[in-house]
Amino acid sequence: MAQFLLVTDLDNTLVGDDAALHELNQQLTQHRQAHETRLVYSTGRSRQSYEQLQRQKALLEPDALVTAVGTEVYFPGQETPDPHWSAQLQTHWDRAFVQSIAQQFPELIPQPESEQRPFKVSFFLAAEMAPQVLPALAATLQAQQLPVKLVYSGGKDLDVLPQAGDKGQAMQFVRQTLGIAATQTLACGDSGNDIALFSAGEERGLIVGNAQPELRQWHTTNPSDRHHLAQAHYAAGILEGLYHFQFLS
Repeated sequence: MAQFLLVTDLDNTLVGDDAALHELNQQLTQHRQAHETRLVYSTGRSRQSYEQLQRQKALLEPDALVTAVGTEVYFPGQETPDPHWSAQLQTHWDRAFVQSIAQQFPELIPQPESEQRPFKVSFFLAAEMAPQVLPALAATLQAQQLPVKLVYSGGKDLDVLPQAGDKGQAMQFVRQTLGIAATQTLACGDSGNDIALFSAGEERGLIVGNAQPELRQWHTTNPSDRHHLAQAHYAAGILEGLYHFQFLS
């Protein structure tokens, strides 16, 4: 066995089955001690919301934390987002302009202020309205020459991000900073905002068995030997993926 990097979403991926999380934590702790394996959390939550979850669940300390759907990166000891990553997101990003465009769509309900971040504008959008609203919003933003990306997940959450920012690109930045090869990296997720983790590069991908329909559909239409759809749910699915790709044996 050798060093690897585990990058995992939190809600409904790592977290959801406390017994499975305990078993995964034990195996990761042993592997980290023996091989300096690295652990990164990649979540849609804000830093504040992550810290609330950390108090509620038995989470190992990560080697890096990616929050706000990939738009903020924290390395140990950093109380503010990593400035090198933030600098990459600033080009062509105009948050106020994005908000003014979004106000033209009454179907978009702003998420709480705690989830609004410098490089993320977040809304609730009902699943039945999404097929009409998302293309229209995308066309309007494009017409204004705003190079942004729309990330819709869970049938309700819409995030508007800078073109240079998402979970996948943040994973690549962290992985390269930590000096670990893509082939020694496993990314894990359950919903639409995790698709970027699986389409970023050569990293291995694990989709937990309880994944949302949008991620299952993406997996069906984008088959790859680099990706594994687990039978097991939550942390047990991550363990299944670690054994499937022979990171653990």
